[in-house]
Amino acid sequence: MAIQHPLESASNGSCDDDGHPLRTGTLWSCVAHIITAVIGSGVLSLAWSTAHLGWIGGPVSLLCFAIVTYISSFLVSDCYRSPDPITGTRNKSYMDAVKVNLNSRKKTWFCGLLLYFSMFGTGIAYVITTATSMRAIQRSNCYHKEGHEASCEYGTSLYMLLFGLVQIVASQIPDFHNMEWLSVIAAIMSFAYSFIGLGLGFAKVIENGKIQGSLTGVRTSNVADKLWLSFQALGDIAFAYPYSIIVLEVQDTLKSPPPENQTMKKASMIAIFVTTFFYLCCGCFGYAAFGDDTPGNLLTGFGFYEPFWLIDFANACIVLHLVGGYQVYSQPVFAVAERWSTKKYPSSGFVNNFYTIKVPLLPRFQVNPFRLCFRTVYVVSTTAIAMIFPYFNQVLGVLGALNFWPLTIYFPVEMYFVQKKIGAWTKTWVVLRTFSLACFLVTVVGVIGSVEGLISAKLS
Repeated sequence: MAIQHPLESASNGSCDDDGHPLRTGTLWSCVAHIITAVIGSGVLSLAWSTAHLGWIGGPVSLLCFAIVTYISSFLVSDCYRSPDPITGTRNKSYMDAVKVNLNSRKKTWFCGLLLYFSMFGTGIAYVITTATSMRAIQRSNCYHKEGHEASCEYGTSLYMLLFGLVQIVASQIPDFHNMEWLSVIAAIMSFAYSFIGLGLGFAKVIENGKIQGSLTGVRTSNVADKLWLSFQALGDIAFAYPYSIIVLEVQDTLKSPPPENQTMKKASMIAIFVTTFFYLCCGCFGYAAFGDDTPGNLLTGFGFYEPFWLIDFANACIVLHLVGGYQVYSQPVFAVAERWSTKKYPSSGFVNNFYTIKVPLLPRFQVNPFRLCFRTVYVVSTTAIAMIFPYFNQVLGVLGALNFWPLTIYFPVEMYFVQKKIGAWTKTWVVLRTFSLACFLVTVVGVIGSVEGLISAKLS
């Protein structure tokens, strides 16, 4: 077993002239990263969200969030380099861009708090979703053998623990530059289960011989319940779409020329067009198939029972996708923690030394004690919280609404003003300020509805 300093490790021909990892990403690898990040657990709740918003509010909300997401990614991608978006100094992370462009310690800390809470929360949501899908496979097989009326109830705690163990191993992937293969696999899986969900919904509509649902959505006993559920539905959609917080980490993998911001904008347009198509199809066909009985999770709520093997395969695809999706949102957290610790403790062997280990029948790999400990504790904590709050729709709604305006809208708009030197009360300034205010109101109502739903689920 050999000890190696990280600078020595990084000098094996894998760095550019600035000492950064060699960037080899392309338009299509970028699209794969984005699709992996966007088509996650959120897609499975869209039929439920559409059901509570109705045939007008549901599709319109999905399209509006798609437009907002593209605008946000467009603004953020221009902040990758400062002060010039093409020739300036690289900002390798969202927080770096906020620090450089806004030059405010308080705003930087506030951004960091929200940013890493969002990524941490997404990890929790992915643990819940994966466990739900693994349980769904077991329930599907049970219903097939025992009949649809059988009591096939199983817990999710064991599956959460198993997913956590897999992520402890997967978390030892060094960084985003080593994850292209994982994102490609995850993107393929996301397409697979999205197609299956779409196909099953379409088949159910054909079987029913009619399109279910109404213009106003699911009927409730009183107006207050309708408002809470509609607000929560907006929170779920907010969780499903935005990926601004990882735009710069993904953009940092792109080779140049052409300029990274140009490639990123093209990749965002392609990825959002693809995901919006799937989102509309899954949301609308799911609602058309089940109407007021639309399940909270399209593939695990057992609106579909047969063919059971297809349900199993779809849920297996979800599990494989979220293995990669979890890493897409966790790697930026790992990177900032490890950069901070290296800067804070430059002479610490625990933090800085890498140990080369050779296991029989496997290639050599490097282990860093701090990386191993921190990443393991991080995965354990997301798993533990998921076990305490295993409420799929409510957790997605809280996370989506809470982070939608500050991270997807406010900081990108503020950075864009600085980057482009946009003066107050100009036409662009007024338009973007109005845009920001409208999104802030969506965040407020989404948080209110989702928190109410989470509290009600915990107390029930």
